[in-house]
Amino acid sequence: MNNLLLFLLFLWPGAISAYTIDNERASMHGYVTDEETGERLIGATVLFEDTDFGATTNNSGYYQLRDIPPDSYNIRVRYLGYSSFEKEITFEPGEDKRFDVELEPSGFQLDEVLVTSEREREERRNIGRRNISIEQITQSPGVLQDDVFRSIQLLPGIAAASDFSSGLYIRGGSPDQTLVQLDQTTVYNPTHFFGFFSTFNPDAIKDVQVYKGTYPAEYGGRLGSVVDIYNKDGNRNEHGGVLSLGLLSSRAMVEGPVGNGSYMVAFRRSTLEPVLSVLRDQVEGVPDSFYFYDLNAKFNYDLDDNNRISTAFYSGTDDVVLPFEDELNFDLRYGNRTFSTTWSHIASSNLFANVRLTGSQYFNYPFADIGGTTFERDNRINELSLRGDVEWLPATRHEINAGFWAGRMNFSLKDRFDGAQILDSSLNSWYTSAYIQNIWRPTPQWIINTGIRAEYFSKGNYWRFGPRVSADYYMTEDFRLQAGYGRYYQFLTLVTNEAFSGFDVWLMTEDQVPPAYGDQFAAGFKYDITDDWELEVEGYYRTMKDLFELDPFLGNSGGQEYHEQFRFGDGYAFGTEVLLERTRGTVNGFIGYTFGNTWRRFPDFNQNRYYPPRYDRRHDITALVNYELSDRWRLSTTFTYQTGQAYTKPTSRTGLVNSPFQNTRTNTLIVGRVNASRMPAYHRLDLSASRQGEFFGIADTELQLQIINLYSRRNIWFFNYDFEENPPEVQEVPLLPILPSITYTLNF
Repeated sequence: MNNLLLFLLFLWPGAISAYTIDNERASMHGYVTDEETGERLIGATVLFEDTDFGATTNNSGYYQLRDIPPDSYNIRVRYLGYSSFEKEITFEPGEDKRFDVELEPSGFQLDEVLVTSEREREERRNIGRRNISIEQITQSPGVLQDDVFRSIQLLPGIAAASDFSSGLYIRGGSPDQTLVQLDQTTVYNPTHFFGFFSTFNPDAIKDVQVYKGTYPAEYGGRLGSVVDIYNKDGNRNEHGGVLSLGLLSSRAMVEGPVGNGSYMVAFRRSTLEPVLSVLRDQVEGVPDSFYFYDLNAKFNYDLDDNNRISTAFYSGTDDVVLPFEDELNFDLRYGNRTFSTTWSHIASSNLFANVRLTGSQYFNYPFADIGGTTFERDNRINELSLRGDVEWLPATRHEINAGFWAGRMNFSLKDRFDGAQILDSSLNSWYTSAYIQNIWRPTPQWIINTGIRAEYFSKGNYWRFGPRVSADYYMTEDFRLQAGYGRYYQFLTLVTNEAFSGFDVWLMTEDQVPPAYGDQFAAGFKYDITDDWELEVEGYYRTMKDLFELDPFLGNSGGQEYHEQFRFGDGYAFGTEVLLERTRGTVNGFIGYTFGNTWRRFPDFNQNRYYPPRYDRRHDITALVNYELSDRWRLSTTFTYQTGQAYTKPTSRTGLVNSPFQNTRTNTLIVGRVNASRMPAYHRLDLSASRQGEFFGIADTELQLQIINLYSRRNIWFFNYDFEENPPEVQEVPLLPILPSITYTLNF
């Protein structure tokens, strides 16, 4: 307790002065929105020229400023991709001004000059954080279609397991160590098509924020990172929509005003069935049937200027039937459902609050028929929660954020074999968490963010406390040093199958199964080389303690206690990330490099030595280049190089004849150290060309042509071994060949 009190004293340096407020000073607050659609803009900057005053809109598009000396100021409001807004405003002593701003989308301008303030860079480029624009998602080459997670995987420090996995392996962490939220509602399996791409329809998404590490106290429940995604609110001024036709899927979205609010409904469904029908007679293993869909919806209504109600909904499902052999059929159905209802309230010029009711469900129902013998599973997660967040601005140099998150989880797993129930397990837990953090700006050169998060999990009666701190120091206007630290806890673990993400099963802590925890350290610098070029360098080190997972060597777990089915281990990861980016101009893009190491260790495994997991990548280089040929044509290309995946190499084989009278041989591979070998390096070049046009004057169009794996590099997925040969023949199972794609989109 004494340590906690000492930390709280450190949490608010100068806290007493925060309450010394000059009543003669003015304040200003309001929303920043898109002039054409009325969408509230996340991360827009409101700046007072030639002063230290400035603010950034929060995740609701709201900003607040106070302690403004009475005077006249030239105010500038900016947001990437929009024309800046400028106006002179005069403040009277003690005035509280409500000032909403509408920004006009600027589109692409070859000769555009961007004026970027230090306050704007401060919020856009915090340590470990990156905002992914929808333009980057839709313009980058994607496998068969645009995808949120595939775009995120281009960033330094984030790796993909393979061409067939959109899972996020961030700074050495597994996918379950990343918290994925849609409108601040947890999504437990955010993948489609066995993990081939994510569940997030780009037409429905407004904003994507990625925290690669040392994330702030407002987030919790995961050891590693956060991906925070927000649905579009819908156009408040006019009705419109998008229709997109592609080889893998087609999409439709409509939006428009409703009374004093708006709506948005987006639908995406697979259109691969005709291709599968052609392939089914020519290629073995093609699904007998397959489809997936996503449905996003959001509705907003303003009760008055200070109160808004919004409701968001998502539903997605995959259903596939696979014939493996004549007497083996497999059917897999899995998906997610989420909803959230949010009340946003402006209590005063310096106090903003959100209260949100959320619900999330994940389900998977695999079914197998093996020669008349059936296996079926019913696996579900149901979660209902209530959360609230408050942003309080007691003084210009202090911003205090606080909140809570409480709810209940239910995990159920039922297995039936040949009609008999062989497993019926249900785990339930209440959880609650609370946080408080203070963003303190003691001088124009320093920004210090300190916070603490308390978490409680009833399954096991676990209380945990995690401090967070980060600091930014501007050595010059163009050069900025950053550092951060955090303690993080995770009460869940994921049993996953890389080939079929629909098999994913989440498990939770309980008595004698303590939560995993870890510390993260990060430091780096950001340097604005010129108005066009930016350089970011970050180094990180993180620990992972009390990792818990099902023991793969346990065999039959029948009759064993819950805690006896797990093995417990630890791990660590470290690395350096470099990003060189050109932010504007006819040719723009970035090149990123990551040097990373990640290690795991479990007792009585691999001689108790650390080993790299399969997704460990020592070197990772990614380049993204956009070239604006004209007002209508754009070229985009991405190149990726990665160290080959780690794998366990067989060193020899033994064969055992069962008896002198029966020529039956049992083959056993003898292997070396776990994941001590590497597959050949992975590299791939993708190309995209898009043309803007019109459809008979009633809609804007975009034709996108893509070639994935342009030089047809046959990267290796994994090795198979043919035991009919002696020595066994090694067979390479390749990833994607050269793959063309075409998409046609109408915006009306």
